[in-house]
Amino acid sequence: MTRIDFYILSDDFAAATSHVLTACKLCDKATAGGKRVYAYVPDAATAEALDTALWSFRQGGFIAHERLGSSLEEPLPAVLIGASEPPASYDGVMINLGLDVPDFFSRFERVLEIVDADPSARTKSRERYKFYRDRGYELATHNL
Repeated sequence: MTRIDFYILSDDFAAATSHVLTACKLCDKATAGGKRVYAYVPDAATAEALDTALWSFRQGGFIAHERLGSSLEEPLPAVLIGASEPPASYDGVMINLGLDVPDFFSRFERVLEIVDADPSARTKSRERYKFYRDRGYELATHNL
């Protein structure tokens, strides 16, 4: 069964960094552990910000990634960014940067939810938390 982790950004932490930077850190950690990551990003501006950040996030390097929609060729990138269901080979970790639960979330081993300090985003995060809890998924919360 899918494990769901919520990463809650405090007001102070959110001021110093964003959900995009947090997503980069989570991508880095997951890919270092040998996992492929699908970043579900339905907002075009956020997808662009994540794409840009993954090129410069790690000093002296980058995290290999591509946008869904481009032709994927072997070797597949460690991170795939998209707004629809990814290819079957991406089923390890999904980072949800959307406001809703994607229909295909349960095919992943882990789903990582980033909870921004913005009040409306927090409300949507609470709804997602309740959705997962009510369906019996294993939940973990991490305060950043």
